[in-house]
Amino acid sequence: MTYSDDVLGRARVGETPELKAYYERLAGHEAGALWTVANEIEPWYPQPKSVPTHWSYADLRPLVLESLDLVKADDAGRRVVMLVNPGRKDISAAVGMLYTGLQVMGPGESMTAHRHQAAALRFVVEGQGAWTVVDGQKLKVGPRDFAITPNWTWHEHGNESDDAPVIWQDGLDIPLVNAHDAGFYEVHPNHYQERGQVVNSSLLTYGAGELRPYGFADGWTKPYSPLFAYPWEQAYPALLNAARATDGSPYDGVILEYSNPLTGGSVMPTLGAHLQMLRPGEATQAHRHTGSVIYNVAKGSGHSVIAGRRFDWTEGDIFCVPSWAWHEHANASAGDDAVLFSFNDFPVMRSLAFWREEAYLDNDGHQPTN
Repeated sequence: MTYSDDVLGRARVGETPELKAYYERLAGHEAGALWTVANEIEPWYPQPKSVPTHWSYADLRPLVLESLDLVKADDAGRRVVMLVNPGRKDISAAVGMLYTGLQVMGPGESMTAHRHQAAALRFVVEGQGAWTVVDGQKLKVGPRDFAITPNWTWHEHGNESDDAPVIWQDGLDIPLVNAHDAGFYEVHPNHYQERGQVVNSSLLTYGAGELRPYGFADGWTKPYSPLFAYPWEQAYPALLNAARATDGSPYDGVILEYSNPLTGGSVMPTLGAHLQMLRPGEATQAHRHTGSVIYNVAKGSGHSVIAGRRFDWTEGDIFCVPSWAWHEHANASAGDDAVLFSFNDFPVMRSLAFWREEAYLDNDGHQPTN
């Protein structure tokens, strides 16, 4: 449905010299007339400033690696090339209230520990030897592994490899935290954390899927997942198994959510994450929803149509879908699957009762492309 500003109930006040003078007098008291901005601040439907954007990994990778020689890790804190949406440069967001970037760590590097109000997550793009320590738990992660750093947890990172860098994607809710003027940041007083003796202890304790601790570790009350690492070697077979049992979603293919094993909910209160498979030759139908999404192509190649624009993607590429933008995906291969990792702000949309979703009903569910 298309709406216009002259529909009954919408502000449609004309400008007169008397009104202009009135507005100036209001401004002198740090006040204003609601009807001058009502149509802008209360739109008929979401009007995101973010635009669909695609970042080519092949183009960015040389620039990410170049930073190894240009910036010392200790000087930068974290050596990251951030990805900025053309419509959200004002808040350094990749889409909506989500931030993302590509972090690189050279062989043998280790970063000092800090913590912040923003929640964070990591998706390893390439390289062996990556590790992170979250509240004293050391986690080892490899390509396509997913890890979380809940807000206000101490964390530090490093690369145990002797000969190759590690690149992973960071995802944070920094713009959301800043929008609420709730940001805090603290450097660890000892620079590095005291680590537990068992590596991947959260995975060993909580990573058995349908089996959960009973009697010895059931006192977890924190609002985020006690499982800090989600290995690809478990997640991808889970997709394959689901594909054998279900047709999946007409809009997302076979899609699974990384979850808190104790509650079944999202991994963190402000950030959710999914892994989805497009079968060989599969093309989904279009839909839209409130909430923003950032995708990383974990496997394969294909394209997505977002708000009528086609974006071709291949492994390592990153792209985003703004809130309320029509989107659909297609696998370019007739013989192999394509897998997309994504993270989103859906937990925020749902907890605030902002969630809304609808299907594209025309043209057999597919958008026309510009």
